Amino acid sequence: MTDVRHHTVAAEDDGLRIDRWFRRHVPELGHGRLERLLRTGQVRLDGKRVRAGARVAAGQTVRVPPLGDPPADAARPARPQPPAVDTARAADLVARVLYRDADLLVIDKPAGLAVQGGSGTTVHLDALLAALQFDAAEPPRLVHRLDRDTSGVLVLARHRGAARTLTAAFRSKQTRKLYWAAVVGRPHPADGRIDQPLAKHRGGGGPEKMATDGAGGDPAVTLYRTVDHAQKAASWLALLPLTGRTHQLRAHCAALGTPILGDGKYGGAGAFLSGVDLPRRMHLHARRIVIPHPDPRRPPVDVSADLPPHMRATWSLLGFTDNDGDAGELF
Repeated sequence: MTDVRHHTVAAEDDGLRIDRWFRRHVPELGHGRLERLLRTGQVRLDGKRVRAGARVAAGQTVRVPPLGDPPADAARPARPQPPAVDTARAADLVARVLYRDADLLVIDKPAGLAVQGGSGTTVHLDALLAALQFDAAEPPRLVHRLDRDTSGVLVLARHRGAARTLTAAFRSKQTRKLYWAAVVGRPHPADGRIDQPLAKHRGGGGPEKMATDGAGGDPAVTLYRTVDHAQKAASWLALLPLTGRTHQLRAHCAALGTPILGDGKYGGAGAFLSGVDLPRRMHLHARRIVIPHPDPRRPPVDVSADLPPHMRATWSLLGFTDNDGDAGELF
C-alpha cells in the first residue's frame, strides 16, 4: 500500500474512536505504528490532526497514509489475548443491571471501577463487557462515561444502531442526568446556577485538571440545589449538568467553595472533614438518567440508582434525612 487513501466514515461507524476505526478497517496497521502516524499528523480526520481517542462521525473523511508493504520474512506479532474475565466481577456487574431490553442496558457502575483502560489501568468496565452480553449478538458498547470514582447510572448500547442513536442523544443534550454529592460546607446561595467555563490546567508540575477559565475555557453550566445540610460542615447537593465537560461537577463544586467530599484532586485538604470518621472516598453519584429510547415508538428510559455503601454510611453519619433529592425545579 503505497498511496494515500481517503475513506468516508460510514453511518455504522459514527461515534467510533479513530483507533478502533483503524482496527476495524485497516487491521494490518499495528497499534504502535498507528500511534506514531497520529503523533506525526500523517493520519487526518477531515484534514485535521487528531489523537487516538478522537471519535469519528458519519460523513467525515479519514486520511490513511501510505503504509508500505511489510517485509516478506517479517514475523507477525502474536495478537495479545484479552485477559480472562474475573468471574466475581462479572457476577457483580450482572447483579448491577438496572434496566435491560433488546436495545440498551443501564447498570449501576461501582465507585472505583474505571470505564476504560489507560496507563496503569488493567481492570476496567470495557474489558468486562462480555459479561453483559446476555442474549445479544455482541457485547454492549459504551456510549458515555463516568469517572473512575463516580458511581451510578451508566448506559450501554446492545448493538451498533442503538449506539449511534444513544451517542447522538448525549451529544445533542437530549438526556437529563441528575447527580447527588456530599460537599464540604454550605453553598451560598443554597440553590443556583454555576456558569463558569472550564479549561485544562497543569499548575506547579501537578496533575492535569480542569479549572475555571472565563477567557479561554469551554462553556460549562451546572444547576444545583441543596437538599439537606449538616450545620455548616457539609451539604447534600442535587446537581444537574447542562453541559458535559470533563470533571465538570468536581470543578464547579470546588469553584463554588464547597468541594465534593473526598475529592482531594479538586478540593485539596479542604475536601475532607476533620474530627469525623467518614469514608475517604469521593462522594459523587450519578443518581438518575432520562434518555430517549433508540426506538422512537417507545417512551424515554428513566432509571435511578441507589447510593453506594460508602455514601449511605456518610448520609447516616451526617444525618441526611430528606428523601426528596429528586424533586424540585432541577429535574
